[in-house]
Amino acid sequence: MEVLTEEIVYKKNSQQLTALLYEGLIESLEAAITLIEQKNYIDANKRLQKANDILRRLGVGLKYDAGIIAHQLDALYNYMAERLIEANMKKDVSIIKEVLQLIMTISSAWNEALKKEPQPVPKSFMQKAAAYEKFVTTYEEK
Repeated sequence: MEVLTEEIVYKKNSQQLTALLYEGLIESLEAAITLIEQKNYIDANKRLQKANDILRRLGVGLKYDAGIIAHQLDALYNYMAERLIEANMKKDVSIIKEVLQLIMTISSAWNEALKKEPQPVPKSFMQKAAAYEKFVTTYEEK
């Protein structure tokens, strides 16, 4: 991960900042695995807390008007956060590796998407997203 200065961070757009958060999350998880294997549980705890903080920030940054994908990512971030809490309590490397695999897949897809030129959102997509939102609101009220 490149050394980040405040100036560099301010020059990044929101998509690039998300990619940086994914990098930081991966780095924290890999460090936590190493620290647990070395039986350095205090520092592993700090790394897992940092990882959960990053997951929380990723969830806060979601734009729910983008449709179902934002809701699915939110559920996935929450799942990973719960798993990391469990891993931290049990000092279970296999759980951390599970989360690491998930976030590496998401990060890889995100970085691929960043390489492509942004496409305008078709009107039909926005209508489908609005229909989805209406369904979610209706479903939750019942």
